[in-house]
Amino acid sequence: MNLSNLFIKKEIEKILLTDREKPLNRVLGPINLTLIGIGGIIGAGIFVLTGQAAAMYAGPAIVISFIISAIGCAFAGLCYAEFASMIPIAGSAYTYSYATMGELFAWIIGWDLILEYLFGASTVAVGWSGYVVSFLKDLGIHIPQTLSTAPLAYGKEGWYTTGAIINLPAVFIIAVVTSILVIGIKESANFNNIIVFIKVMVIILFIVFGFAYVNKNNWFPFIPPNTGHFGEYGISGILRGAGVIFFAYIGFDAVSTAAQEAKNPQKDMPIGIMMSLLISTLLYILVALVLTGIVNYKELNVPDPIAVGINAAGEGLKWLRPLIKLGAIAGLSSVILVLILGQPRIFYAMANDGLLPSYFGKVHQRFKTPYITTIITGIVASILAGFFPISILGEMVSIGTLFAFTLVCIGIIILRKTDPNRPRAFKTPFVPYIPILGALISLLQMFSLPPATWFRLLIWLGIGLFIYFIYGINNSRLRKT
Repeated sequence: MNLSNLFIKKEIEKILLTDREKPLNRVLGPINLTLIGIGGIIGAGIFVLTGQAAAMYAGPAIVISFIISAIGCAFAGLCYAEFASMIPIAGSAYTYSYATMGELFAWIIGWDLILEYLFGASTVAVGWSGYVVSFLKDLGIHIPQTLSTAPLAYGKEGWYTTGAIINLPAVFIIAVVTSILVIGIKESANFNNIIVFIKVMVIILFIVFGFAYVNKNNWFPFIPPNTGHFGEYGISGILRGAGVIFFAYIGFDAVSTAAQEAKNPQKDMPIGIMMSLLISTLLYILVALVLTGIVNYKELNVPDPIAVGINAAGEGLKWLRPLIKLGAIAGLSSVILVLILGQPRIFYAMANDGLLPSYFGKVHQRFKTPYITTIITGIVASILAGFFPISILGEMVSIGTLFAFTLVCIGIIILRKTDPNRPRAFKTPFVPYIPILGALISLLQMFSLPPATWFRLLIWLGIGLFIYFIYGINNSRLRKT
């Protein structure tokens, strides 16, 4: 085992060689990239987590939680945009960390991104299952609970079994999306574009028609008083709510993983990242206002809070119920697609560097996609979605995403010092202040998450470090050059 220079850095010129050695199809323009971002951001946050976070942590002030998360995301997004325009290669924060902080940090963030995307796709698949079961029930088709819920659950007394066998719909949607992604990035992007259009139209309908049914009394107190426990309403509840719903914003991170498939990444990547974030944040804030105005926040701790809001409006919005459920199903489908699209490209980048076995970097001869890692991702994600509850999966995604954002923000400061003269098609403004604020807001939200979530993160990172010191450090291509 070669422990020398754990922080050896990979020169950007060597990183850029990847595109010439193992090219992916460069077919994505700025609209495709923006819609990939919206496809990943608009989904579980609106259709599932908004209501739950309002009910459990922030009340109507969940709107403030979204704004806090959005500000942190905007700062991190500006840093991502500079990196993506300068290093337009698959791998996202993993690749950026390799160039700025060295191999050990690159491995840690790469392993963290695996957590983010795998658990993210699984979380959204569980939410998708809930809406599909509800929609089919409206049509008179009943899927038994034993085949549509997780057999494992977690409560105050720890893990316990629910009596269910498997969440079959969640497994099904991951299998379908994985198959689409193996076929090709262009086909996947077109599929995503159609779904994004459908779900954004449904969300706009809910906002426009829902405002007429808002009861302003439901907004008071806007910030419910703290119960005496950190994270249960009050200011700490807003912060915890921001940390939990931060899961909703990981979609724009997925845009950066597709950098090697962008036609003009230096120009298009910053547009895709920032536009998807701006549009999605506006929709999140408006939906949160309408939802907590129609229904008292205490009633929103359910898997389908938007559907509950429609029901509370009475007969006046009855026509919107099936559309909302179809929009949720479509919306969550595109999030799953974007997340499973992102994960194999992290594997692809790590395998090209020798930190994972070479077959993780194989590209399909015909489809030009990292098909082996796409299939592996789909299998593992379906197992997680089939057997574990949404609450545990969602918290793990949030802390993993916040950790990635923190390192990307720090990386911009380092690279401005170590390589100030490198051409940058997009430059993060007000460095170092924007990156510092991005890192601080991300860390603040991380520390507001439950202690058990930190414990699980440390276990995950421990497993990753074990693999690195057993395999990665001995097979690193950078160390062999």
